Amino acid sequence: MRAAAAAVCMGLALSGCAALPPACVPPASSMVSAEMLFGRNIGDRIGVSDAAFAAFTAREISPRFPDGLAVIDAAGQWRDRARGALVHEPSKIVLIVFADDSHKRAALDAIAAAYKRDFHQQSVMTTVRSVCVRF
Repeated sequence: MRAAAAAVCMGLALSGCAALPPACVPPASSMVSAEMLFGRNIGDRIGVSDAAFAAFTAREISPRFPDGLAVIDAAGQWRDRARGALVHEPSKIVLIVFADDSHKRAALDAIAAAYKRDFHQQSVMTTVRSVCVRF
């Protein structure tokens, strides 16, 4: 009984470890990686051209993250709950790595808001996680 209780206590104690940021070994340093997923359909057709997305990147993303980023073409899908249908659409993934900073995190929200406003989108999925980076 004590062994079982000890195992449960140990499991509970270690379960919080998954949320800790990674321990970086030099020359790596702890940073934040953000992935933003932008759908390109407006309604049922492509409404955000490559040129329009490039202009959006130049206007909204690059000034907020001038140290660099990557833009990746993707094939996205999501469930439209109103229609009960799976929707496929061309997408863009923007990968940004930066030193953790509340202003940079707020910039991610501002970028998503601008995209939703400019291109009549319901959402921009954004993931943020701690990473070890070396250059």
